[in-house]
Amino acid sequence: MFHGSMVALVTPMDEEGVIDVNALRHLVDWHIAEKTDALVVLGTTGESPTIPETERTFLIETVLEQVAGRLPVIIGTGSNSTDATLRYTKEAMELGADACLIVTPYYNKPTQEGLYQHFKTVADAVAIPQILYNVPSRTGCDLLPETIARLAEFPNIIGVKEATGNLDRLVETKALVGDKIDFYSGDDPTAMDFMLQGGKGVISITSNVTPRLMHDMCHAALAGEKEKAIALNSKLAKLHKDLCIQSNPIPVKWVLYTMGIIPAGIRLPLTILSETCHETVREAMREAGIAI
Repeated sequence: MFHGSMVALVTPMDEEGVIDVNALRHLVDWHIAEKTDALVVLGTTGESPTIPETERTFLIETVLEQVAGRLPVIIGTGSNSTDATLRYTKEAMELGADACLIVTPYYNKPTQEGLYQHFKTVADAVAIPQILYNVPSRTGCDLLPETIARLAEFPNIIGVKEATGNLDRLVETKALVGDKIDFYSGDDPTAMDFMLQGGKGVISITSNVTPRLMHDMCHAALAGEKEKAIALNSKLAKLHKDLCIQSNPIPVKWVLYTMGIIPAGIRLPLTILSETCHETVREAMREAGIAI
């Protein structure tokens, strides 16, 4: 059910930081038309740290209504509080999401046993399919292969989003778990190689702005069409890098605004893309075949 180019969706906002519902609905329809394989809502790219619970519910309901079953919807429900993660995950299931993406608890730095108990608690309590999310560069903790292997025994833990950028980690973890769970890249620059080595897709920043090209590249990689995948990915390589020239989602929201797809808004403490970065990002878009 979950494979290919899965967009880590931005949350459109006006210049006052108010969620733009019309832009959100248009964005959903655009991704469906451009063959994006799944939507991931309320991840880091969606500015989840600045979205309060009342807005979370509204966003989930709006996206699910607009999608109307046309593609899978995965909701980010992770927190550094196990109780909050339980609450968010239960809500996503009750509202009709297809799966949840649950990041490792950030800032408070749990041990591997703490990580196991955190995810076990959620898996035991909520039946919805769950994808674990490992991104040590942001969270300050690393979900190790041995802990993933323990968690792979839970039938509703179906996958891991691995955002270390370390392809050896994929090989090591797959050797421990076999086909019990699927693996998804969370690192656009290495996503093609990740899929060629057995990953099932990518939860992507880049697919926000080049959804069709990302879809085509991912499906070539998943089909083992290495030369085609390399040719397509070469158009994206600079974009993969430069969409992180400042903290995500600063650059990607600026690109979408410049493309006329969303308003310019972003919530503090994030700010709009610095003018000194504009031409670098424009050049990356041109290499991908999109002029802004």
